[in-house]
Amino acid sequence: MTAHLHLQPAEAEGYRTAGYFARLGVFAPDELDRLVEAAERVVSRSASACAGAEGYAIDGNRYVETGETTVQFEHRPGSETIRVIEPFHHLDGRLDALLDDPRIVEPMRGILGAERVSLWTDKINLKRPREGSGFRWHQDSPYWTHACDHVDDLPNVMLTLDDASLANGCFRVVRGSHTRGCLPGIKDTSTLGPLFTDPACFCEEDEVLLEVPAGTLIFFSPHTVHGSKPNQSDTPRRAFVLTYQPGDAPMFKLPGTRSCGEKRTAAP
Repeated sequence: MTAHLHLQPAEAEGYRTAGYFARLGVFAPDELDRLVEAAERVVSRSASACAGAEGYAIDGNRYVETGETTVQFEHRPGSETIRVIEPFHHLDGRLDALLDDPRIVEPMRGILGAERVSLWTDKINLKRPREGSGFRWHQDSPYWTHACDHVDDLPNVMLTLDDASLANGCFRVVRGSHTRGCLPGIKDTSTLGPLFTDPACFCEEDEVLLEVPAGTLIFFSPHTVHGSKPNQSDTPRRAFVLTYQPGDAPMFKLPGTRSCGEKRTAAP
């Protein structure tokens, strides 16, 4: 039975009015150990695939395409430290199985008001100790408007793999910033500026720091302004971010569809 996993009225209200809600410590330490092991395996393989690859730069930031995955490196010149991998689920059976976990899928069904849900995209966010950089204030929706016409229906869920604190660059959101849809980006001479939210369009005093334990699920709207500070601690701050959509629509970066919540062969 999964009734206890369904979206609760208070959560639905939080998502509607604040643009997010959290379920603390959902995944147990032994589960997280296995997920971290799989994530680091993917990171290691991605690093090997990128070795010697020139890639390309956007606003001075290095990216490498490996097969059907985009790997983004830390922004320091010459850095070989991976910052983001998108998408990642197809690179490891255990991570692919995570997409069907009812603790994630059932609330997503409630948020979307749909029995059938599928994956839009997924990424690993890495903040290595003392070197993990921050993410400027942004919404996800402007990034996706060129690829689909249903950006309102692309809710995210972050699974924290480590305890998140202010010191290691915890996730932060601007409460209620989602209510106006896609907000204007920064107007400057950079390529990525338009994807970062114009600070004049939201109130930073409404910031909420999500200092949460490992294994927490944070559900948030694609229109919620969010970001994080650099990791200034000696502990990592790693997370998965999964983005769902109603029905069986195609994925963002991968070909085909990936329905979620149906019975599949268990991962090893």
